[in-house]
Amino acid sequence: MAAARNQGPSGLIVVDKPAGMTSHDVVARARRLIGTRKVGHAGTLDPMATGVLILGVNRATRLLGHLALHDKAYDATIRLGQTTVTDDAEGEVLTAPGAAGVTDDAIRAAMTALTGDIAQRPSAVSAIKVGGQRSYARVRAGEQVELASRPVTVSRFELIARRDADVAGLTVIDLDVTVECSTGTYVRALARDLGEALGTGGHLTALRRTRVGGFGLDVAQPLPDRDDASDASAQKGPRLAVLELDDAARNCFPWMTVDDRTADDVGHGRALPGIALPAPLTALFGPDGTFLALYRQVGPDARPEAVFAPS
Repeated sequence: MAAARNQGPSGLIVVDKPAGMTSHDVVARARRLIGTRKVGHAGTLDPMATGVLILGVNRATRLLGHLALHDKAYDATIRLGQTTVTDDAEGEVLTAPGAAGVTDDAIRAAMTALTGDIAQRPSAVSAIKVGGQRSYARVRAGEQVELASRPVTVSRFELIARRDADVAGLTVIDLDVTVECSTGTYVRALARDLGEALGTGGHLTALRRTRVGGFGLDVAQPLPDRDDASDASAQKGPRLAVLELDDAARNCFPWMTVDDRTADDVGHGRALPGIALPAPLTALFGPDGTFLALYRQVGPDARPEAVFAPS
């Protein structure tokens, strides 16, 4: 138990990622702020994007893969009239057919066609591996990469505002949209496919993730700047608020409390014959309120999915 305390807090941190940082940059800064190497993240955000990014600290890094983070929400801006090599504003312009004469009705019809259960081809400049190498690395090396389509769900693709503009004599349209989708959906690819459907080309110019699973911007905290991180050792406590592991498990999963004898079995990862869990995946707590493990219902028995009991 003392070893678990000495390594610092274990839990989740919900960060409002600033633009210009990779998800790994955020992890590196959090490590300096909290004073531990054991920090991971769930759900990568591109450097251009801002918004909700979930970090796991110490023992909670193992919790990240079990969280129900399948549904995500974004506010985005799509520019019609240009395509880019990356499908966003970070890449060089490939084509510029313009977007003159495109009506709101046509835009909404094309957005409707991209809503629901769809097959989406991910952007070539992505972290998906092709033959053991990241797709973006192959593109940067000059290869032509065409990724296979994959099933995703876009539950909401809504037009919020439209702005017509002139860029160096080219008519473009900037669309502010809201997207709610399943994990694995590329909003950049939605921008590309919307422009393709309208015959204008399209790319993403801004992206802000507003929600991941049950974690929204209302609980996200700004990331302290680099100077704060370098001076963390002089602070009296972590500069990022940590949702402690016990509270995180109770907030994120159905849960139940077990007695002392069962808690010992759970702490050692033993199966629990004849135990009926309240949900297929359940967080188990000891009598003292300590989070012990995630257990899964398998027929009449409860079996360990992941054990977190402090040693």
